[in-house]
Amino acid sequence: HLVEIQAPEEYDVKRGKWSFAHLPVIPPHFDLKPVDKTKSRLNAVVKLAKRKDVTALINACDAGREGELIFRLIEQFAGGGKALGKPVKRLWLQSMTPQAIRDGFDKLRSDKQMEGLANAARSRSEADWLVGINGTRAMTAFNSRDGGFFLTTVGRVQTPTLAVVVVREEQIRKFVSRDYWEIHASFQAEAGEYPGKWFDPKWKKQADDAELKADRVWSLAEAQTIADAVRGKSATVTEESKPTTQASPLLFDLTSLQREANGRFGYSAKTTLALAQSLYERHKALTYPRTDSRALPEDYLGTVKETMGMLASSGMKHLAPFAQQALDDGYVKPTKRVFDNAKVSDHFAIIPTLQAPSGLSDAEQRLYDLVVRRFLSVFFPSAEFQVTTRITQAVGHSFRTDGKVLVKPGWLAIWGKEANVEGDENDKTLVPVQQGEMVRADLVEAKGLKTRPPARYSEATLLGAMEGAGKMVEDDELREAMQEKGLGTPATRASIIEGLINEKYMFRDGRELIPTAKAFQLMTLLRGLQVEELSKPELTGEWEYKLAQMEQGKLSRDAFMQEIAEMTQRIVKKAKEYDRDTVPGDYATLATPCPNCGGKVQENYRRFTCLGPAGGQPCGFSFTKIPAGRAFELHEVEAFLRDKKIGPLEGFRSKAGWPFTAEIALKFDEEEKNWKLAFDFGEEQDPSETGEVIDFSAQQPLGPCPKCKAQVFEFGKNYVCERSVPTQEQPTPSCDFKSGQIILQQPIEREQMGKLLATGKTDLLDKFVSMRTRRAFKAFLAWDAEAGKVNFEFEPRASKFPPRKGAPAAGRSAVPLKATAKAAKKAVGAKAAPAAKAPATKKAAAPKAPRKSGPGLKPSPELAIVIGSEPVARTEVIKKLWDYIKANGLQDTKDKRAINADAKLQAVFGKPQVTMFELAGIVGKHLS
Repeated sequence: HLVEIQAPEEYDVKRGKWSFAHLPVIPPHFDLKPVDKTKSRLNAVVKLAKRKDVTALINACDAGREGELIFRLIEQFAGGGKALGKPVKRLWLQSMTPQAIRDGFDKLRSDKQMEGLANAARSRSEADWLVGINGTRAMTAFNSRDGGFFLTTVGRVQTPTLAVVVVREEQIRKFVSRDYWEIHASFQAEAGEYPGKWFDPKWKKQADDAELKADRVWSLAEAQTIADAVRGKSATVTEESKPTTQASPLLFDLTSLQREANGRFGYSAKTTLALAQSLYERHKALTYPRTDSRALPEDYLGTVKETMGMLASSGMKHLAPFAQQALDDGYVKPTKRVFDNAKVSDHFAIIPTLQAPSGLSDAEQRLYDLVVRRFLSVFFPSAEFQVTTRITQAVGHSFRTDGKVLVKPGWLAIWGKEANVEGDENDKTLVPVQQGEMVRADLVEAKGLKTRPPARYSEATLLGAMEGAGKMVEDDELREAMQEKGLGTPATRASIIEGLINEKYMFRDGRELIPTAKAFQLMTLLRGLQVEELSKPELTGEWEYKLAQMEQGKLSRDAFMQEIAEMTQRIVKKAKEYDRDTVPGDYATLATPCPNCGGKVQENYRRFTCLGPAGGQPCGFSFTKIPAGRAFELHEVEAFLRDKKIGPLEGFRSKAGWPFTAEIALKFDEEEKNWKLAFDFGEEQDPSETGEVIDFSAQQPLGPCPKCKAQVFEFGKNYVCERSVPTQEQPTPSCDFKSGQIILQQPIEREQMGKLLATGKTDLLDKFVSMRTRRAFKAFLAWDAEAGKVNFEFEPRASKFPPRKGAPAAGRSAVPLKATAKAAKKAVGAKAAPAAKAPATKKAAAPKAPRKSGPGLKPSPELAIVIGSEPVARTEVIKKLWDYIKANGLQDTKDKRAINADAKLQAVFGKPQVTMFELAGIVGKHLS
């Protein structure tokens, strides 16, 4: 996409957009804006389309709804908000062979023929915008009513996807394991022994209990009775043996490729898409990856044979013989299973191109190998097995034994399988039993087991659930409409999963996806507000049904959009008018008692609240579930109540939207005689000022101080040299080494500080957040002996261009911790001066002024009264300002993040109080 829709300027609320006062947002039309990263491409296309010698346009975008939308939006943008006014024809291609392209140009479709598809494309795009923007703002406004800002995103695809994961987690939490027994026997025949498992031949499946199965016994006594009855007895044998075949799976579309790569290699859906895109764009080794088709056009037979020829002569020695075999034995045939125009959408299946790749990374090579194997497999014969089912009966009890032997590997040979390989763990060959032979049950035991909860979703299984979401829809028409759609598209499913993780709705634990407290809270809210349609796939089914009608001219665009507007208004109205204190839901009672009265603490929608001791009244103790926009997990709450503190925790946001990391503590309020939740930023008083003597005897030292070689310990929220604070051995401090336990949102663990002290540098840390840009960045922390403090050090960034002849490679640079991420990154790229020349000061690796070198920035008259009128670097301005604030005791005593302005600072701030997060922005207005 080169262009995206947006609300007109007068409808785009810049301030207060998360309040109900500005909802719903239903503009009469949509404006367009270019996608930033493809602006140059858009400008080139628009320039060509507007040329006077261009008298007509041909839409050659993908043959589908999204391809139609891409063209229509570009044409509208080029025309200044309306059609360009030039005749338009449609090139509709489902195959990319030269002949198919020529045929397509011979049969161009008229603009009128594409009107229904264009209307459906626009309607889908605008409907998603209306539901997503209004739903997100309404749920966020509802959750932020008690103060703070709790971003709560919803969407037609992301919320039903999240619901699938939450429902599974609810099933796991409510699951009660049950004991059951299986009876296993070992039977002795003349040719040897074989195993068998007891089953009830009269058993019938129970619809209301999936755990009941033919081979399970639900009491130990019954299992022991069966085992004792059979043990040592003779038994008769009957068996049935028949051949079966197993065909190769179909060619890959993107979703099946993502699922396979996740299962085999652990790649995320996002990683697989990126690798496939690189193999397509950069290496030209795979066909277009963002496809939902698993078949090829019927005219692709010749291309497939050419591709086989390329693979047969390639350097892939482990697969080239199979490609040659496919050609020699005539395996490549025009079968409907592979070549079927009816199963090709706007793109066909993912297969290798005629380009043999080189220079692939290990991950790219793995994925390419996977696609090549699947490509070869679909043309090879089916694998052939001999399957045997043996029933052994002793004293009225039946035991089943299954055997499966690979007779002809067929396509499985490509994956390393051979026929009848001795010792193959998948080969279940049974010892022969002669007709009429009696066998004896030697060993018989009852094996105790437990039922297990359903497995959590992995990315592979969640992608499958998204693809098959139509099966969850009960209405026949809607289910049919979703049959080939599912939730999202192959191109968007990876970003949907990543979006849910980024919004803290779920997280990865190994290969499992686990929903967070925020996810459960959203589902509770949607149920409580009675807007559950946002969490169900039926919404997509209904839209797809109506959009299909629109494509056929049976439903008008205006009628559909009117329905969407009414639905949007209803969602906002439900949230706006909900007036009960809490939202009904399935809430937890905590195991940890109230710290104030020892009573039970129970969760409701917004808070954790004391119910009081048994038979007593509530004591009034309660605290919010979402302090500073971050939802507590239940295990965190238990630890918080038990230890009266927790952290540092990430993911908090200030009222101004700044992210921060902090500890949270329970502190006793003497006035209210109760415990209160409070953020702890570690502004402990300097012990050298209070006279407190510090005792480190209970701690293990982290390592030697880089300044004086004494030991470094934890103190408050810092790591400090033992000689930097008063101790029994040395009452007067003689060193000033100190480094924070949290630096720019990045928690610095003991292990990392130990590494810094031992080796001079931590590992690469990836959770720093720039105070100025709010962007995350990666850096090492390193000891800078020259500066006498801990500084940032960045990875060398590989240049996009080869170095000039004779130019040295860029080295690593240490950057002061106070420098912004952007300035630090500039320092990394600074070129080293040749040894023969004097150092070039403008190209120093670690500039002291991150933004500007030279004479510095001039303070405004108001700021000059506080810090002086001399030009000064920005970092020095902040330092001087903080020195003034601390010297005059202007930090608020109750909230250390707040600064109370005196007469001089009132002129600078423009108000009586600001937070530390606002400081940098305010100061910037007073520098020139």
